[in-house]
Amino acid sequence: MIEEFGVRGKRIDRSFAFIDLCGFTAYTDHEGDDEAVDLLNAFRATVRGVASARGVRIAKWLGDGAMLVAVEAEPLLEAIVEIEALIDSSGSPLPLRGGFTSGRVILIDGDDYIGTPVNLGARLCDCAEPRQILAPADTVEHLYTSLVSRPIGTRAIAGFDDPVDLVELSR
Repeated sequence: MIEEFGVRGKRIDRSFAFIDLCGFTAYTDHEGDDEAVDLLNAFRATVRGVASARGVRIAKWLGDGAMLVAVEAEPLLEAIVEIEALIDSSGSPLPLRGGFTSGRVILIDGDDYIGTPVNLGARLCDCAEPRQILAPADTVEHLYTSLVSRPIGTRAIAGFDDPVDLVELSR
C-alpha cells in the first residue's frame, strides 16, 4: 500500500536488512588494501547473486556492508540467512552479521528510505554478534519461511525509547 503525502515522498511498506562483515577495518590494516578489496569483491558477488535469485534489491553498498530492501519479507529473510551461510562456508576470514525489520517508511526520490524500520534494521546489525542475524520478534512471527527464529530476549537499542523483543534467525 502506498500513501502519498505531496511531492516530498510516499509512505510505503517494505522490509529491510543490513549486513556487514565483522572486523573489516582491522583486517584491512593487517592484511592490506589488495586483500581487503579481494574480500569485498567476493562478498559483493555473493550478495549480488543471492539478491538477484531471490528478487531482493541492493539499496546501497555501505563499504563492507549493504542495505537490502524487498517488498515481501520472506525472500529477504531467506536471502540474508543464505548470504551468511555462503560467506561462512566459503572460508571467509570475516564472518557476517545482520539485522532485519519491516514496516512503513517514507520513500524519497524513488530510491531512498527513511523511518523507524530503516533505523532499527541498521541498529540491529550493529548489535548482532558475528554469524548472527537479529530481528524484532513481532516482524517474523507471522511469516511463512523455513527459517528458525530463536527468542533471545528484550534488549535496549540505541536511539529507541522502548526495548525490543528480539529473535535470532537461522536455517
